[in-house]
This record gives sequence, C-alpha cells and structure tokens, in this order.
Amino acid sequence: MEAAREVLDGASKGNSGILHTGFDAPVGSLEARCVVEGREEYLAIRESLGLPLLRTGALVLAWDDEQAGRLPELLAQAHANGVLDASLLSATDARALEPGLAPGVCGAIRVPGEAVIDPWSAAHAYLLQALLNGASLWREAPLRAAHHQGDGWLLDTGAGPLRARMVVLCAGLHGDTVERMFWPEAGFGIRPRKGQFVVYDAPAARLARHILLPVPTAVTKGIVICRTAWGKLIVGPTAEEQDSRTEAATDPDTLRALMRRGERILPGLAGQRVIASYAGLRPATEHKDYCLRLDAGRGLLSIAGIRSTGLSAALGIARHAARLLGGEATPPATIVTPRMPCLAEDPDAPGEFSRDWVRPGHGGIVCHCEFVTRRELAAAMEGPLAAATLAGLKRRTRVTMGRCQGFNCLAEVAALSAGRLDPPVGSALRHGAAASGHDHG
Repeated sequence: MEAAREVLDGASKGNSGILHTGFDAPVGSLEARCVVEGREEYLAIRESLGLPLLRTGALVLAWDDEQAGRLPELLAQAHANGVLDASLLSATDARALEPGLAPGVCGAIRVPGEAVIDPWSAAHAYLLQALLNGASLWREAPLRAAHHQGDGWLLDTGAGPLRARMVVLCAGLHGDTVERMFWPEAGFGIRPRKGQFVVYDAPAARLARHILLPVPTAVTKGIVICRTAWGKLIVGPTAEEQDSRTEAATDPDTLRALMRRGERILPGLAGQRVIASYAGLRPATEHKDYCLRLDAGRGLLSIAGIRSTGLSAALGIARHAARLLGGEATPPATIVTPRMPCLAEDPDAPGEFSRDWVRPGHGGIVCHCEFVTRRELAAAMEGPLAAATLAGLKRRTRVTMGRCQGFNCLAEVAALSAGRLDPPVGSALRHGAAASGHDHG
C-alpha cells in the first residue's frame, strides 16, 4: 500500500545513487549485514533486469592531519565489515588516481567496490517484478487505522479496507507515526534530516573518476562528489535536521555553499554549469542502526530508520524480513523478469545497455537534452506500474531533467501525456509549477 499517487515520492526519491559496500557501517550492525547482502543480490540480478552499474570505486579523502589520523581506524572498520580490498593511499597516490583534486589532500582510503547505479530504475524494477508475479499495488492508500482480529489484521486505508495475515511496516518518514497504530508506543522517533544537492552538467562528470567521499563523522557521511548514472555530476548532501516531514525545498545560500565546497575539492568545478538542484529527506532516528521490531505472534514487522544506505540495503532488508516472517516464500514455477529501459550513460556498457534513441522505430526524440524518445514516454505511461504524475514520468524516462529543465519539451510532453497524468502537465504549466519535482539528472 502506497500513500501517494506515485511510487518513490517520499524518502526514496532523493539520494546519491551509490551502491555501497558497507565499509563504514557500524561493525556487526543490521545495517552492515543488509548492505552486504543487498549489494550482492543487486550484482547477481542486475543484468537480467537491465539495471546499470558504473564501477567507479571510491576515495575517502582526508584534508587535514586530524582526518588523516582517523584513516587507519576507518580502514580497520572496513576490513572488519569484510571489505578487504580497501587500502590506504598516500596523498601522492590519491592525486595520481584523481589528478583534478585540490593540492591540500593529505591521504585517502580507496574502496574499489563502491559503485554508481540508477536508484529509480532499481526500485521500479523490484516493484514491477513483484506485480508481474502476482503482487498487488494500492496507490493513494494511506493507512488510517489498524485492528487485530483473530489471526490477522483489518486495515483501514484511503483506498478501502484490507485484510492481511502479515503486515510489514516500511513507512519511511512516517515510520514512528505508523508504528504507533500497531503498538502503544513507537520504539523510535523520526527526525527528518534534509540533504540538498547541486547537479552539474555532463562536462563536469569528466572531472572525477571515483566517488569522492569525506572522512565520515558521527552524524553524517558528509559531502560527496560523484558522477550519476545519467552522465552528470552531483555535490551533496547537506545534513539539516528539521521538524517537517514533507518540506524539501532547496536554499540558494546553501546551494552556493555546496558549490564552493565542491570547488575546494575539485577546483575544476569552478565555472562548470549547474543545471539543477534537489533535496531529499532521510528518516533519521535517535539510533545509529536500523530500527526493526517484530511481533511474530501477531504477524507484524516494522522496519524503519533506513537512512542513506537504504538503496544499497533494500534487497538485503527484504531477505531479512522474509526470514523473520517465517522463511523465504516458495517462488512460482515460472518467474517473470522484466527488463527495464536503460536510462544510464555509460560508454563502456555493452550494447544491451544502450539508450532507446539509438534503436530504430523510436518515433523521434522529444527531450533533446536527455535524448528521451516518444516510444519511451509512451511505454512509461502503460502497464501495471504506469507513471501517474509528471514527477513519476521524469523518474522513469529522464524527460525535462537536462540542461533546459523542460523549457523546450514540456509542451510536447503535455500533449503526449494528455489524460494520463494527474495533475495534467498543462495544469502544472498554468500554475507555474513546471519546474517543480525535479529530483536530479
């Protein structure tokens, strides 16, 4: 059951698109185990689902003596988490791997297994495969009340009543609120943490070969510079605690500070074109680890506090949940495996990961910034997981997410999507909201 009209409208939509190794997760934590298991499964299934992987590796960079002094401890943590190929680098070695770094770097840790993926295609693929194999998705179905009756639950939702033998709570930014519908008190409290990003145009992506990470603190992984699966480069996120669970606006002063921070790390960013910005809300809690609560007798599992590693850990969390609820489900005799359209820009990828615009019969290019075709747009608005909003269409196709941010193609998108999206694209244009919902490119 999804509260919103579109999937990925909550915490899942705004992230950095990194497939983590778990090298810096708390040793022995549920997070560490789920990240490792989730990453392994992504690598095992991604080709069959058509999901991209940019094998960039990462450098954790120290910029002063204090940070450099923490690198051996962080390396030991990585090794304890099973990331045995992580290694210390001198400042000279780090600059050899990343010639564009500022001269003040003091040392680094190289983590070869860190990678860049397409976060939206991954989430859509998991859900679409579930739907094609018998699952149901209820949209616009916020939970209003829950009642335990006999051997199951009666759920009152915005889309009608539902009876369930088992219930898994994964309500993101509303995790504590939803948990209190099932237990007298929640075992945690959500304090949303906003992270703002700036998105640089494609030429900036050539400035960084690796994911560039800071030495993490107790509060945040810090400001990251990395390429995206879509051929751009992002700098962020910030870590701003707030009360609102819905407000994710960007702030011009904060974005300018991010740009200056990025330029101090990669001086070549000065003068590069910023084409977009976005903010995501992470469901932070007072606990360092994921928050999991099980009531096997009532068939109830709550999974919450899934912060910046949620994309990497998702499949691991799912397997862990299945085990807690009575073991792996028996798969059907024939499993339907969808293949997602390729949205990634990877010059080293094999031909089956090429974009639609290079194939014949695509009907013409609508969004010339991102090379989105009419065939892609039509396909994204059909099937069991059809886009329901303009934001959903963007996440499925990249339309309007390039350097012009929809200035040249929104009119045609409005015509092609007439009667399919709510609110209509034309309505958004009339009310001045054409540029809203830009997550990142």
